Amino acid sequence: MKDRIEIVASGFGGQGVVRLGQIVGEAAVKQGYHVTMLKSHGTEMRGGYVRSQVVISKEIIDSPMCESPDYLVALSTAAYKRFKDTVPDYGTIIYDPETVDQIDEDLPCTQKAFSARELALKNFDNALFANTLVLGFVARLLEVLDKDLLLESILKVIPKFHEQNRQAFQLGFDHSD
Repeated sequence: MKDRIEIVASGFGGQGVVRLGQIVGEAAVKQGYHVTMLKSHGTEMRGGYVRSQVVISKEIIDSPMCESPDYLVALSTAAYKRFKDTVPDYGTIIYDPETVDQIDEDLPCTQKAFSARELALKNFDNALFANTLVLGFVARLLEVLDKDLLLESILKVIPKFHEQNRQAFQLGFDHSD
């Protein structure tokens, strides 16, 4: 693991962006890493802008800000456009093609489309599980976090629908490259 891993997740309220950050952070803490998480959102209750930033490090974290995210999870076109240029060449952008309608093919970083909303509707008849699908997809890419601890954190932070969340997490994990 490099000294510091930065993850930015962004989208609209109601997509589980903040929970995604909480779950990743909790799993990292359980593994003994230093973790910070910042969140920001618009004034709307649902549907407004939301962002979470998570920093995971073996060492004490000097700044909680994500300036060069290793991973960007973009769940809206606005989020993609706002943060795509902050991802360095070695970074990865994960986006849902149903909610991000155009990507910048000229970016030097890796870009991975993951149809979380479509898979949630197809497999669970409910878009609510798109967040857990994304967490499974991210878990495979983010090799520093233990898969079982991440799932344990999901089940702790999301108190309902445990069986569906287990299935969604595994489906997302298995879908990863």
